[in-house]
Amino acid sequence: MSVKTEGSSNYEYVTARVRSRRAKLFDADDYRKLVRMGPSEIARFMEDTEYETEMNALGARHSGVDLIEYALNRNLSKHFDDLLTWADGSLYEYIANYLRKFDAWNVKTVIRGIYTDAPREEVEDDLIRTGEFAGATLDRLLEATSIEDATEALSGTIFGDALEDAYEDFESADVLVPLENAVDRAFFAHLLDDVGQPEPDTPNALYREFLEAEIDFRNLRNALRIARSGADIDPAEYFIDGGRLFGGEELRQLASNPDELVTAIRESSYGNDLTEALDELENAESLIGFEHALNSALLEYSEKLSNRYPLSICPVLSYVLAKEREIENIRAIARGREAGIPVDEIEEELVQ
Repeated sequence: MSVKTEGSSNYEYVTARVRSRRAKLFDADDYRKLVRMGPSEIARFMEDTEYETEMNALGARHSGVDLIEYALNRNLSKHFDDLLTWADGSLYEYIANYLRKFDAWNVKTVIRGIYTDAPREEVEDDLIRTGEFAGATLDRLLEATSIEDATEALSGTIFGDALEDAYEDFESADVLVPLENAVDRAFFAHLLDDVGQPEPDTPNALYREFLEAEIDFRNLRNALRIARSGADIDPAEYFIDGGRLFGGEELRQLASNPDELVTAIRESSYGNDLTEALDELENAESLIGFEHALNSALLEYSEKLSNRYPLSICPVLSYVLAKEREIENIRAIARGREAGIPVDEIEEELVQ
């Protein structure tokens, strides 16, 4: 990732480009068409969309759902690299810092690949090559044959110390939750340090407000995952500082009692935004519906912030979330159709 922080921020130019890109995202009609197609039909449909370049470039090496997934990842990288190309000044720095979330994605992808003994080629194709890590760092990660080796390869990065601290819990529980939560916590801690405490009612204050909401939602998701994993892990040990909703000790107590946790969220400042997500949590046997509703609520929250201050980082972050949602929805449809899952069940899995 290049450094381009000199000069003033060009919010008007970047937000105009983002609005143009967002208008091209798939809509509900596109998804209704896709869920009624087989994998090969989905691939042909994508060849007539803005995914054409990636589908053609990868078509000689892959087919079916693999082709779709790898094209999605490459397209995502291209679009987010474009954001960095457009931005100047502090806006560039804010975008660059936020896109380090894909460094976190890549670290977790490699760790999961090692844990499941996945072939290197499959893991490499699943990487999203946008973020701070250079090719050499990713290559060292891909060469790791154990999670301990991967942790050593990340020494000196923002993830190194956090993974070392979580490694003992991983060994004792033999689940990836401690490592994955440690990666997320390191990313957000670094991000908030860079933002600082801006003046109220400024673009930077909205940026921090968005990040605090994302941290709160991530803490909720992680606490419930730990509680339902059955592993002897203390949720407070993997609590991400910086949110506004709960402290670590409070979340530990609530995570052991989902009913009290739901009540606390309903009574919080996010209660109205998370009504649908909380209904999903109360009615579903698994966390999938709740997590999808959380993602949808976070996107809606980012859009509210964008409307409050249209010339800020918020429209860019809202676009990043919307593009991620499109990628995840197309991936879910392709996987579901390949597995023969009924259309109505696939539609329930989509983040709207």
